[in-house]
Amino acid sequence: MHACGDPSAAFSDIIELNVGGQVYVTRHKTLIAVPDSLLWNMFSKKSPKELARDSKGRFFLDRDGFLFRYILDYLRDLNLVLPDYFPEKSRLQREADFFQLRDLAKRLSPRVSKDNSICEEISQSDPEDGGLQGCSSSDTLRAASVSGAMRSPSLDSRKSGYITIGYRGSYTIGRDIQTDAKFRRVARITVCGKTSLAKEVFGETLNESRDPDRPPERYTSRYYLKYNFLEQAFDKLTEAGFHMVACSSTGTCAYTSNDPNEDKIWTSYTEYVFCRE
Repeated sequence: MHACGDPSAAFSDIIELNVGGQVYVTRHKTLIAVPDSLLWNMFSKKSPKELARDSKGRFFLDRDGFLFRYILDYLRDLNLVLPDYFPEKSRLQREADFFQLRDLAKRLSPRVSKDNSICEEISQSDPEDGGLQGCSSSDTLRAASVSGAMRSPSLDSRKSGYITIGYRGSYTIGRDIQTDAKFRRVARITVCGKTSLAKEVFGETLNESRDPDRPPERYTSRYYLKYNFLEQAFDKLTEAGFHMVACSSTGTCAYTSNDPNEDKIWTSYTEYVFCRE
């Protein structure tokens, strides 16, 4: 039984959130697990009517929807386990600062050893895996050196590779082709290739929500870009040293009605293959 006048009493046990377009479902007690945090203040000190909602009634937060999954994981048991080769640590630290999760932000901040070198103590996998926990001792430095040597082949392999850009588009051609043509509409630009290369080239503009936590040496065909301008994607690839080596396209035609004099709707799928040698 909730105390009378307690704002948190108005919240249901199950909470739906829209974080930057990504939908999350969690328990109310999870959101208020860390006292004095931003979410604790939102869901224990305010009433539901005071919080922003989207068109479907979900509580809305204008933050990075992909990184929020790690914020939520931390709130569940106050422990943080990141995937191997996690490249977004600095951005996740920024999110932790925003949500006022001081202990999490402290864990994510790089440490400086006695010789002024930067060392990150946070484990990229479970602590039981025996990951490196510090960098001040000579033994640790030797272990890090050996680890780096073991990974050097994969690092070298990232210097070259292929990335395929695909898109589905549509356009309409009227009876007067020259005056009635309505040019392509690109719904989504997909990215296929090695995970590490895709992240290197497209960075924060890459949407990984359909295939999160994929190791850098694995391949994916489920990434897509947060914008729909092909030329912007081409510029990114060119800046990273890639050049186009092949392209292909297929298309189908359909009428908007049974009348052959009506507009024709063409849909197409096109792929561009880029290579960096």
